Amino acid sequence: MADETTAVVWDSALLDYDMGDHPLNPVRVELTMALARELGVLDRPAVRMVTPRPASETDLTRVHRADYLDAVRLAPIDPFFTGWGLNTPDNPVFDGMHDASARICGASIAAAEAVWTGAARRAVNVSGGLHHALPARASGFCVYNDPAVAIAWLLEHGARRIAYIDVDVHHGDGVQVAFYNDPRVLTVSLHETPLALFPGTGFADEIGGPDAEGTAVNVPLPPGTGDAAWLRAFHAVVPSVVRAFDPEIIVSQCGADAHLLDPLADLKLSVDGQRAAYVAIRALADELCDGRWVATGGGGYALVEVVPRAWTHLLAVASGEPLAPQTRTPQGWRELAARRWPGVPVPETMSDGVPPVLEEWAPGTTDPVDRAIQATRTAVFPLHGLDPHDPRD
Repeated sequence: MADETTAVVWDSALLDYDMGDHPLNPVRVELTMALARELGVLDRPAVRMVTPRPASETDLTRVHRADYLDAVRLAPIDPFFTGWGLNTPDNPVFDGMHDASARICGASIAAAEAVWTGAARRAVNVSGGLHHALPARASGFCVYNDPAVAIAWLLEHGARRIAYIDVDVHHGDGVQVAFYNDPRVLTVSLHETPLALFPGTGFADEIGGPDAEGTAVNVPLPPGTGDAAWLRAFHAVVPSVVRAFDPEIIVSQCGADAHLLDPLADLKLSVDGQRAAYVAIRALADELCDGRWVATGGGGYALVEVVPRAWTHLLAVASGEPLAPQTRTPQGWRELAARRWPGVPVPETMSDGVPPVLEEWAPGTTDPVDRAIQATRTAVFPLHGLDPHDPRD
């Protein structure tokens, strides 16, 4: 294995996944790569830039139905097209939609291939993380499900135990659906409660199909959950189940929309808390998988204020030393951000100024977050031989 090499998968053509006047704007990815470049993250000795190819029909149909792919190709040329979740306010059609979506999937496959073949220890595709797409339906701004396609590629190429960790504010429903009855894939999602937020799934009692009970793990959190409580939930659930599953590789979806400034959701994380989550995921990969970690982006709708900083932290954590929170954003990047998205305050540092505090979970409290933790642990911990009431498990 190439020691400490990190593959960063990038091509400006990935910005072609553009739904127009829509919350999921590719400027968030453009500004991320620009910030990471100006801060020197992409010039680190361990970083290897990788240009992806679009995913093939074979790659895509490991997850998606062939007739759905045909619909995606047809929809942009038929102004009256309906069905398949397409041509809706959430999932508007756009020219070149199939090619752009296939390229996103190809980028996540390239990241998975680099890590699985040993060309890199870790890999990042910030343009990916489109975790809502279903086998025959677009959903939640997602046409094809690149994390699921990358996981399916890994399974096809010999992986036997894959842990998928999703920290987007929305439940990672499409990936869970794809592998709900597959004991080779553990899907873990921390998200705002489905009682309050799209897609309305991800309750604690969704634990996997009859052949894979315990391999779907969901931590639905109440609106208003901030850094300390979110990190408490993460550390009370994720390390224990991932260690028990003992994966060969970790794939993560690192949506930045759990931030307190995100306009589409109600959790209250800071950039500092998100950075702490990435550090924790890398630590699990280092402990359990010889460092093998494939990270994707995801949601995030505070396009200037949050996403570029969060994902630049992700790129830094994946490629070596995390950036110091007090690092200043470069003047050139601030000027670019102001030009590309006028009228929004541009952050001057890589921190929100609130260092996260790590609190240990204890059973029996009436705090809503602790009740959510207990519900998840009760639902899945016994299926992994763990004690749901013992904080040491």
